[in-house]
Amino acid sequence: MRILRHVLPVAAVAAVFVSCKSQYEMLLNSNDVDLKYEAAFLYFNDAKYTKAADLFESMSVLTSGTERDDTVQYYWGLSNYRAKDYYTAETNFQKFLESYPRSPFAPEARFLRLDCLYRSTLRYELDQGPTYVAINAIAEYMAEYPEATNADICQKMLDDLNLRLDTKAFEAARLYYKMEDYIASRVSFRNVLKDDADNVYREDILYYIAMSSYKYAHLSVPQKQKDRYMTFVDDYLNFIGEYPESVYRKELDTIYRRVQRALGRYPGIQTDEEDDGKMDEKAFEKERRRLDREGKAALRKGARKNEKMVDASEDIVEIEAMADEAEASRGGR
Repeated sequence: MRILRHVLPVAAVAAVFVSCKSQYEMLLNSNDVDLKYEAAFLYFNDAKYTKAADLFESMSVLTSGTERDDTVQYYWGLSNYRAKDYYTAETNFQKFLESYPRSPFAPEARFLRLDCLYRSTLRYELDQGPTYVAINAIAEYMAEYPEATNADICQKMLDDLNLRLDTKAFEAARLYYKMEDYIASRVSFRNVLKDDADNVYREDILYYIAMSSYKYAHLSVPQKQKDRYMTFVDDYLNFIGEYPESVYRKELDTIYRRVQRALGRYPGIQTDEEDDGKMDEKAFEKERRRLDREGKAALRKGARKNEKMVDASEDIVEIEAMADEAEASRGGR
């Protein structure tokens, strides 16, 4: 008797569970369109979006060609969207728009499809193929519906996606700088601007171009330094021509005066401002001494290799077009 008192309540709960489960499965397998239609909306309104999506999908064959079909197709996609299955929802909305471009649900379906594409993109470190797909789709939508009520949201999506691409290109080039491969660094940064002159990091890119040319020249053998310092002078003048008030200006001015002295201009002149760059100079000198210890032969060999890289790198380096995935919530009915 004691055992029965514990077993019976468990059995009752299990029976209820099996009953509920079988009722839903019966709905899925039923051909009663009216019953399935009503149940699907009950699940949808109760925020049970996965079950609603399954029911809308199961009745889509039954309602094909009827006046309910566009509603079923749209809410099938919307249920998947609310369930955060953006890949399936995008496919649903795309199919819906191909079948019912003039449906009352079409304007909302167009925007929700874009939102699905946007939410399916990846952070800048990963593959940006989905980002390009989303950008093209959003741009087409904005060109076709310039007065759309959600135009501002679309523009924010575009801004975020373009920032992601700019970040990826910038960080890919900066990786060479961190690796102290200053030839590849300079060429990579130049290629970023060649591909996208309006990159949001343009000021930083021009700074790193100048720093790459300076560090490459500074670490070169004495016979090569003069010509390579002249490259830095060109990069420096390009930078201050565009960004005369930049936060990098003081640092680059200090390096520029240092280079001018190395080139035999303004010998013996040193200002207090140049003292600010002494710590940086010490680091460079330490690196020079390390290279010297490796022997003159190794330096010459490395210099010859670098010269070959300079000739070829302009045509070799290609930078893929990087923000944390942003949220842009939108729920339509």
